[in-house]
Amino acid sequence: MTTEYSGTGDPARSLALLWRTREKASRKGGDLSVDRIVRAAIEVADAEGLAALSMRRVAERLGVGTMSLYTHVPGKGELLDVMLDTVYGETARPEDVPGGWRGRLAQIARETWALYLRHPWLLQVATTRPPLGPNLIARYEYELRAVDGIGLTDLEMDAVVTLVGSYVHGAVRGAVEAAQAAQRTGMTEQQWWHAHAPYLEKAMDPRRFPLAARVGTAAGQEYQAAADPGRAFEFGLARILDGIEVLVRDRCAAG
Repeated sequence: MTTEYSGTGDPARSLALLWRTREKASRKGGDLSVDRIVRAAIEVADAEGLAALSMRRVAERLGVGTMSLYTHVPGKGELLDVMLDTVYGETARPEDVPGGWRGRLAQIARETWALYLRHPWLLQVATTRPPLGPNLIARYEYELRAVDGIGLTDLEMDAVVTLVGSYVHGAVRGAVEAAQAAQRTGMTEQQWWHAHAPYLEKAMDPRRFPLAARVGTAAGQEYQAAADPGRAFEFGLARILDGIEVLVRDRCAAG
C-alpha cells in the first residue's frame, strides 16, 4: 500500500494555497481554479486510490493540459496538503450535542469514522506534519471545545483529542478493508461468512481450541460475518470514553 506524507511541499507555497492568499486568475484556463483542481484530485483518489494520483491524472479528469495545473498548484506535495484540508472541512460541527463532553467526543469520533469511509485514501497519508490550513485548525478548535472547562490541563485536552482521533484512525481500517473487499470480490462479508462457516466449524475442534470455538461461534452467529467493525468501533469508543471519564473525575477530585 502506498504511503504519502503531508507537509512535503514548499511551506510558503502550501500555506498560500491552503489559505488562498495568492491564487492566480487563469487567462487561458477558463474557470480552472485551485478549488476545481483539488476537487478533481479528491475524486481521483476516492475512485482509484492514492497510488493513481498524479498531476497528469488530475489534468486528464479536468480535460486540460498537465502544465496548466502548475499555474495554480506547484506540485503534488502541495496538492495533497490542500486535499487533506478540504476533506477535513466536511465534518459536521454542531454546537448543541447532548451528553456533555462524552457526547461531544463521541460525535467527533463518529464524524471522523464516516470521513474515512468516504475517503479511504486518508489512511494512506501520514499526517505527523499536518497541513496547517483553515479547516484543520477549525476542526482542532472544535475538538478542543468538546473538552474545555471540564478540569483538564491544556496538554491533557490536546492529549484527549489526539487519543480519540488516533483510536478512530486505527479502528476504521477494518471497516474500510471490508468495504474494499466487497467491492473487489463482489461478495459481502455475510456472503463470505456463509460460504466459509461450514468448513470453519469442521476445522475448529472444540477439544483443541475450546475458547476459540466457543467465543468464535457466538461471535459468528451474532455478526453473521467474521467480524463487525462498526460494533467493535462503538465498543472501543465507549471504553476510551470510560478511561477519559476516570481522568476527569480524578482532576475534579484533586480540584
